[in-house]
Amino acid sequence: MNRIEACFESLRGEGRTAFMPFLTAGDPDAQTTVALVEACARAGAAIVELGFPYSDPIADGPTIQNSYTRALDRQLRLSEVFDLVRSARTHTDIPLLGMVSYSLIYRRGLDRFVREAAQSGLDGLIVPDLPVEEADLLAQKCAEADLAAVYLIAPTTTVERRRLIAQWVTGFIYCVSVVGTTGARDALPSELISYLDELRQLTDKPLAVGFGISRPEQAVALAPHADGVIVGSAIVRLMEEHLQEPQVGVAAVERFVTRMVESLASVRKPAR
Repeated sequence: MNRIEACFESLRGEGRTAFMPFLTAGDPDAQTTVALVEACARAGAAIVELGFPYSDPIADGPTIQNSYTRALDRQLRLSEVFDLVRSARTHTDIPLLGMVSYSLIYRRGLDRFVREAAQSGLDGLIVPDLPVEEADLLAQKCAEADLAAVYLIAPTTTVERRRLIAQWVTGFIYCVSVVGTTGARDALPSELISYLDELRQLTDKPLAVGFGISRPEQAVALAPHADGVIVGSAIVRLMEEHLQEPQVGVAAVERFVTRMVESLASVRKPAR
């Protein structure tokens, strides 16, 4: 059982929902990303997701796309992402999860990428552009390296593919809340709760819901139906607002994460 699996098992036993912030690795720089990971851990986040900057992300909205562009414009290298994970790992045991395009893995070489990911201190990978039907080799390599292999299920995913993903996923299932790209939204789809409840009937694997969530009241509404709540664009935007004063941005993110964690702590579910 790696850190991600242990985290969800512990929270389930306590009837709590994980708060999972997303950070763009290297935005505005590697040192600040390490400081952000530490800030999220201090604020009570359960798991931190790190986005590996990529020039052509398929599921990210403009806020995260812009953060990737900023990192790449500064010539961020894959080795630097692993280095910052390694640095963060020396200061915290919080589970760390990489969101990465398969093209980056392929270019690096599957064996090498998985080995470096595990050695750096990552606990799992999300590869959104790799269909589960083609992910068996990656899943095997992740299992050998004790990395969780996380897959996405969207509202448009067929029942057959949902079952297949639930069968192969380790760590948790990433439940996409909306059709479209990432980005903070004022309102979430009215059918989201029933969608999550339907997924719960298919599997006992942890369900973490993301895309569009930006406010405490949205997280609280989802908490009884999910094991984790993921917020990305709202956090990345906070850093975007403080690019000239990254320390101020880190403090703002820590306050935001604290509010989200405290809101979720107000919702207690029957322990499972």
